[in-house]
Amino acid sequence: QVQLVESGGGLVQPGGSLRLSCAASGTSFSIGAMGWHRQGPGKGRELVAIISSGGKISYPESMKDRFTISRVNANNTVFLQMDSLKAEDTAVYYCVAEVRGDPYWGQGTLVTVSS
Repeated sequence: QVQLVESGGGLVQPGGSLRLSCAASGTSFSIGAMGWHRQGPGKGRELVAIISSGGKISYPESMKDRFTISRVNANNTVFLQMDSLKAEDTAVYYCVAEVRGDPYWGQGTLVTVSS
């Protein structure tokens, strides 16, 4: 069973930075695209960033200036560097990984941006 474990969330002041990590395990198959979504209070889940196994990156226009996604294929880990954080970035951040065409989700890590 594929498992994704996120870490790195927490409380940060506006303008600060956080780096989220997500490690995938439990499969011998190659992991395809990996990415991050988020769900803020009272909002729907939205895409933050996605990166293919070959390193091709895609961001929604609203995310590309302050968020940077990267991955290390050797240990099936994906990262999200978040800079210049704003209160509206407060959300639960979910890692997702594609394995054999199926998406697998992590349990989420809470990011709170507040002074």
